[in-house]
Amino acid sequence: MRNHLYLAAIALLGLSLNLSAQQHPDFSGVWTSRGLDADIYKAGDALMTPWGKEQLAKAKPSFGPKSVMLTQVNDPVYKCLPPGVPRIYFHPFPLEIAMLKDQVVLMFEYDHTTRHIYTDGRKHDEDAEPTWLGDSVGKWEGDTLVIDTLNQKEGTWIDRVGRAHSDKLHVVEKLKKTAAENLQIEVTIDDSKAYTKPFTVTFNMTLKPKWHIAEMYCADTLGFEAFEAGGHAPVH
Repeated sequence: MRNHLYLAAIALLGLSLNLSAQQHPDFSGVWTSRGLDADIYKAGDALMTPWGKEQLAKAKPSFGPKSVMLTQVNDPVYKCLPPGVPRIYFHPFPLEIAMLKDQVVLMFEYDHTTRHIYTDGRKHDEDAEPTWLGDSVGKWEGDTLVIDTLNQKEGTWIDRVGRAHSDKLHVVEKLKKTAAENLQIEVTIDDSKAYTKPFTVTFNMTLKPKWHIAEMYCADTLGFEAFEAGGHAPVH
């Protein structure tokens, strides 16, 4: 009898844990941040170190208050380098989110960039080499997905305006649904080489139930440059 009760208790515990895992909000679908302020990271300009200011002065972006002609741009993405985090959000292309067991997958249309955010409790890989998107791990804090990213390669910008980052960059993203079709994303930038202290910005993405992710590769030199030049964005 005791064994039956013990097994029943274990089964109920397993069911409870499974239901708890299913109670996380569903971020699935295609989202867009089109119309996002490309100069949003100006919030940290007053905190820039001399190194950060020097990098910004050298930048020749295609967008923002100091934009130049496309032929003069030195934006790393025009060399088809991956945009990194959080820059990837600022391309005028959508994001599809898939919710899986123990991970959330972020699939960006731009260059088919994919991020696997594991929520199984794993820690950062301390032995990993720096990568363009860094090493990301996630966890749930109530209804908020918290993504912690370290170990990104130096050489990309955090936005489309020309603010650089170093290999010291630590990014924390907090994703939270504030309405059925609104995803709020809070981004904290912590880079001791570029800024004297961390700072945070917040923006929103809108759900597009009838959209799908199209094929778009930087190597095609289509879409993104056409959009920047005043052309049309891809049809979804």
